[in-house]
Amino acid sequence: MSIKTKYLQAIFLVVLLFSSCQKLGPKAPKDDEILDGPIEGLSAEERALFLKGDVAFNNDVFSAATGLGPVFVSTSCGSCHAGDGRGHPFTSLTRFGQTDSTGNQFLALGGPQLQNRALPGYKPETLPAGASSSKILPPPNTGLGLIDAIDDADILALADPYDLNGDGISGIPNWIHAPAYCEYRNHVVEQNGKYMGRFGRKGAAYDLLQQTANAYNQDMGINSSFEPIDTYSKKEIDPEISNATIHAVVFYLRTLKAPVQRDQQKTEVQSGKKVFSDIGCASCHHPEFKTGNSPIAALSNKVFYPYTDLLLHDMGKDLDDGYTEGSAKTFEWKTPALWGLGLSKNSQGGQYYLMHDGRANSIEEAINLHGGEAAGVRTKYRALSENDKNNLITFLESL
Repeated sequence: MSIKTKYLQAIFLVVLLFSSCQKLGPKAPKDDEILDGPIEGLSAEERALFLKGDVAFNNDVFSAATGLGPVFVSTSCGSCHAGDGRGHPFTSLTRFGQTDSTGNQFLALGGPQLQNRALPGYKPETLPAGASSSKILPPPNTGLGLIDAIDDADILALADPYDLNGDGISGIPNWIHAPAYCEYRNHVVEQNGKYMGRFGRKGAAYDLLQQTANAYNQDMGINSSFEPIDTYSKKEIDPEISNATIHAVVFYLRTLKAPVQRDQQKTEVQSGKKVFSDIGCASCHHPEFKTGNSPIAALSNKVFYPYTDLLLHDMGKDLDDGYTEGSAKTFEWKTPALWGLGLSKNSQGGQYYLMHDGRANSIEEAINLHGGEAAGVRTKYRALSENDKNNLITFLESL
């Protein structure tokens, strides 16, 4: 038998083996089992841009040669957002230096974020003496474009700063100074030169462009034309990443699909949904929004179910970490979206790490940490029968 014949037989066997493995291998996960993937309705051109952003977000790992550091937190976007899900305590960030709305007093000493890793020959940052700080777990990424496309007026309609309806809930926006590069589309409400933040644990970022450019700068030490100040030298330097890549990542985040609810018709899920409403959870975790007009047609005028009001609420002394951003108080937190909650363990090593710092290892622990405006709801939860509690948890895990 000639060498050529043996070579062709070997190729045939490899192809046959690969084909057999494909047939016998595990099936692709269902759409409601994963958080990754584009929204429906994107054009071919938009899907290509989504894939470009996907590669930049999940595959680009930075090094000294490509601009990393010299001080940093992580080497890639995807390392903090596995599968576009919630972060793990191992990937938490430390923010420091602001105790009230007068601003961060530690910017010259590395604030607002601690870069706890460094390239060889450099020293990582340490917390300055006297600086308040907070551990922050990376939030999930999915459905952010829908949230980005909500009209300001629809969020403000849920605000009740003086609790005029007497339900004990008085959500307010976080009013922030939006950078000049932000894209003002549906977000047109302004208050004394400030705009409504809707991204981040306290709503300290105005839009996904600010969130993305800031993450490259603060998390990886990668400067862009949007955020040109180097985290180490505090000097303006040339961009280390192109605007095209930044915009591709923003488009990727904007067009990630919303989490898909599971088992909606199960009796326990339906019963738990009623309990959720009856005890007042929906007062902050507002179930439904509709987007306004968006430059991305697939995002325009869509009804979706994030279970958040995007407003700040007093969460009580147990969640007062002494640090804040924008106009938020130290004990105020933006209502987190609950969609995707049941898939959180997939990106968190098989168990829950909930609340802003991951201190709760179960949904019940998270509920019991709710204080301040949510204390009344917590009391109602504790008074539920075991059956109603179980149904509520089942409903939350279906989201």
